Amino acid sequence: MNDTISNPDTILVDEQPVRLDELLADYHKLKADAEEERKQEKKAVRRFKREEELKPYQAELIKMQQYLEKTRTRMIILFEGRDAAGKGGTIRRVTRYMNEKHYRVVALGKPTDEQKTQWFFQKYVTQCPRGGEVVLFDRSWYNRAVVEPIFGFCSDEEYENFMIGCPGFEKDLVRQGTILVKLYFSVTKEEQARRFERRKNDPLRQWKLSEIDVQAQDRWDDFTQQKYEMLKRTNTTHAPWTTIRSNDKHKARLNAMRVILNSVPYERLNPDLDFVPDPTVVISGSRDLELMEAQLLQQGKFVG
Repeated sequence: MNDTISNPDTILVDEQPVRLDELLADYHKLKADAEEERKQEKKAVRRFKREEELKPYQAELIKMQQYLEKTRTRMIILFEGRDAAGKGGTIRRVTRYMNEKHYRVVALGKPTDEQKTQWFFQKYVTQCPRGGEVVLFDRSWYNRAVVEPIFGFCSDEEYENFMIGCPGFEKDLVRQGTILVKLYFSVTKEEQARRFERRKNDPLRQWKLSEIDVQAQDRWDDFTQQKYEMLKRTNTTHAPWTTIRSNDKHKARLNAMRVILNSVPYERLNPDLDFVPDPTVVISGSRDLELMEAQLLQQGKFVG
C-alpha cells in the first residue's frame, strides 16, 4: 500500500507527497505577507494623503516668498528643539517647492579655532539673509542656550553673556526690518526614545544618530531645565517663541507652515484655506512658560 495514503499528515500535490504541517506553515506565511503588504499599502496611501494636505500651504509659501522678493524683505526662521523632534522633516516640507534662488538652509557645524576668537554672533550674522531672501536655521545661536552648557561646550561666563546679549541682538534684527520666526519643536520623552530606536535599526536613518543623541534621554531633565531658562530669558515681545508640539509629525509640519505664513503680510493665494494654528499643537512661548512654571509649583519639578 502507498505510504502517503496511509499517513494522515501527508497528502499528494502534483503526485508529490507534501506534509500538512509544511503546507500549513506556507499558508500562514503567505497570509502574513499579504497582511504586511496591505499594511504597507495603507501606510503609503496615508503618507500620500498627508503630503497632499500640505500642498496648498506649500503653494502659499511660494506666494509668501514672492512677496518677500518684491518688497526686498529679509526673513529668518529658527528651528529649535530636542533631537528627533522633527525639525529637519519640517524644513524639507517648508522648502520643497520654494524658489531655491531665494532661500537657504543653514546648519552650522562646530566653530573653527578662528570663530572661537570672534564675537559669538559673528558667524550667524554672515549667514543672515539679503533683501528678498529667507534663511532657515536648522539649529541656531540658541545652541549656546541649551546644548553647549549641558555638554560643557561653553563656560558659565560665555553662557551668561549670551543670555544677556541675545534679546538685544534679536531686537536689532527686527528693528532693521528682518522678520524673525522662532519655532521650538517639543516632543515627549517616550516619543523621542521611539524615534531614536528607529534610527538605530533603519540603515537610511542611522546617519542621524550622533553621540549627543545617545545621551539625550539620560540628560532629559537637563534639557528641560535649559529650555525653561531659554524661554524665560529670551521670549520677548519683539522676538517671541512659538512652541510646536511635534509628537504627530504631520500636524507639526502643517501648523509650522501656518505660523510661518501668518508672520508675513502677503496677499493670500487662497483666502479660504484654514490659516488658524491648531491650539492643541501650537502654543505661544509665554503659555509654554506658564505651563512649565505650573508644573514646578504643583509637582516640584518639570514633567516634560
